Amino acid sequence: MNRKTQWNIKKMTITALAIAVVCVGTTVIQIPIPFGYMHFGNCLILLAGVYLGSVSGLLAGGLGSALADLLTYPQWAIPTLIIKGLMGWAIGFIAGRNKKLTKLKSVFTVFANLAGIGIMIGGYYLAGVILYGGWAASAAQLPGLIAEGLAGILLFYIVAGALEAAHVPGVLQKNRSL
Repeated sequence: MNRKTQWNIKKMTITALAIAVVCVGTTVIQIPIPFGYMHFGNCLILLAGVYLGSVSGLLAGGLGSALADLLTYPQWAIPTLIIKGLMGWAIGFIAGRNKKLTKLKSVFTVFANLAGIGIMIGGYYLAGVILYGGWAASAAQLPGLIAEGLAGILLFYIVAGALEAAHVPGVLQKNRSL
């Protein structure tokens, strides 16, 4: 195998693991909120997008979260596939604008996290309009979604801080292009 093939296999393996970890992180610890639950999955999507890139963020966020919804709230699986996929892609795209290795305190990382969580909140609000049958019913989930998003960002900075202290992101980001 040549080096390029090895990298593709490595990248696919890491992305597959990220998909599984997002699914498990979403389903294992669930804190009920109006019209859903708060979970560790958003933090993991933020990590995947920032440190693995836009395509891996898209796959980990979309597929990992949709698989979790198939186990818990199956009616949300398709909206989640789209919303969390876009969330992961946007995080990776924005964080990847920094041509150096992504840094935890970078303005790109902060903006990527806020944009990703904004996509999640807006996406679930719009999906709720369809699934709940109206704007007002969907608006009832907004406080919970905002709390879920802020908790995901807080957990991201805690976990990413520990990962950066252990020099893990440098290993993951060597060829972040996928």
